[in-house]
Amino acid sequence: MAVDLSNDSSQGLPKAIFLMGPTAAGKTDLALALSDRLPCDLISVDSALVYRGLDIGSAKPDAATLARYPHQLIDICDPSEAYSAANFRRDALAAMAKSAAAGRIPLLVGGTMLYYKALLEGLADMPSADQQIRAEINAVAEADGWPAVHALLAEVDAASAARIHPNHSQRLSRALEVYRISGVTMSAWQAQQAEQVLPYRVFQFAIAPPERSVLHQRIEQRLQQMFAQGFVDEVAGLMARGDLHADLPAIRAVGYRQVWEHLRGDYSLDEAFERALIATRQLAKRQLTWLRGWSDLQWLETGGNIELQLNSVLAHSGAAELL
Repeated sequence: MAVDLSNDSSQGLPKAIFLMGPTAAGKTDLALALSDRLPCDLISVDSALVYRGLDIGSAKPDAATLARYPHQLIDICDPSEAYSAANFRRDALAAMAKSAAAGRIPLLVGGTMLYYKALLEGLADMPSADQQIRAEINAVAEADGWPAVHALLAEVDAASAARIHPNHSQRLSRALEVYRISGVTMSAWQAQQAEQVLPYRVFQFAIAPPERSVLHQRIEQRLQQMFAQGFVDEVAGLMARGDLHADLPAIRAVGYRQVWEHLRGDYSLDEAFERALIATRQLAKRQLTWLRGWSDLQWLETGGNIELQLNSVLAHSGAAELL
């Protein structure tokens, strides 16, 4: 039975729910259950789910689930395309506005924390990508390694270099690219960023197990299921297209990169699994680090009775006014 949210005294702002958490924590199951109780429209916040053909390795809800519980921002890009946080903010705001205009609640669910941050805080209006400059940066990385790119960035933008790990290739490349395109550092662009207020009353939740070991077990079990369901064949199909390569954001997604490298002959299938497992655990650690510094966040515990989780969302003081 749905809960009536029509009576609300929240300064006239439409409501939105954010359901965050590390990978494999149970976000999707809880979001589906919430949709059975509240008049919600589901909006995916996941940098891999936007891509068509990235199904098994991204833990994308299956066709039957998506038919019953439609999600916005799933399968909206070809893997040959790049999809940025700015793209997400634009698309999410449009989906949220449509939901609110229909008198419903946008329920954003996923674990791409940068997307949530972009939505909440806005983004600096930095220059668009330049493929030639990006190729030049990648050439330096291939010849000398990403730490060499990090050193180049440190020469022109010490603040960004201090924030970005030498092995975080995508962020390094973008920061150096922005400077070479515009002559202005990414730090300066971000400092100029005007405050962009999200016009919603947001109730924020994060779901995770209390013990890191439990999350690691869930990650390993899910990864085993992915490989059993044909993850390698899925990546082989992407590789067979002929127009995709290892530097695309879609192929650099956790799990996809490791299987792609296995199919390229870099290492065995067993090693690909272990590398994917390590990379997924590292992703979960980064997600939890983001969340621990998040403000106005109510934590929920993975596992147990989903009805208890629902009641916690619906009855907790942070969401009491949803009732």
